[in-house]
Amino acid sequence: MSRIGKLPVTIPSGVKVSLNGNEISVQGAKGSLKQTIHSRISIAVEAEQIVVTRPTDSKQDSALHGLSRSLINNMVIGVSEGFTRELEINGVGYRAELSGSTLTLSLGFSHPVVYAVPAGIEIQVDKQTRVIVKGIDKQLVGSTAAKIRSFRKPEPYKGKGVKYAEERILRKAGKTGK
Repeated sequence: MSRIGKLPVTIPSGVKVSLNGNEISVQGAKGSLKQTIHSRISIAVEAEQIVVTRPTDSKQDSALHGLSRSLINNMVIGVSEGFTRELEINGVGYRAELSGSTLTLSLGFSHPVVYAVPAGIEIQVDKQTRVIVKGIDKQLVGSTAAKIRSFRKPEPYKGKGVKYAEERILRKAGKTGK
């Protein structure tokens, strides 16, 4: 039995869950999300819980069981609390600026990097060196933060670049003289 899949998803107050075949939609205070679950997995809404079950103990069904439960749990958490990812910009002259729905990054290139913020994502810039990505869809928040980080990944010698707030950069020693 999948250890993750067998746990029921608790529905907090203020969150509505509706099923239409294999499509589950979750509505909450922050918004609404829809997800289509694989046809082999069955979903049942009971009282204040969502129970995910699978037909057999095959390896594929076990994997789909845990995946489906995690997707549903992330949807419930997203519409009730939301997700946040913080990025830090390190380097002399490296900064971020938000104007409308575009994020402009100065990352040591000869040109500024302009990034259009996707729909459903809210970005805040603190002190020009801290970028906070917020949203209700965990996948979209994570991919947006990864895309911003990919413009200038942190390098191991001076630590310059865009990194996650909780990320630790393993520093290397530079060249030494004779």
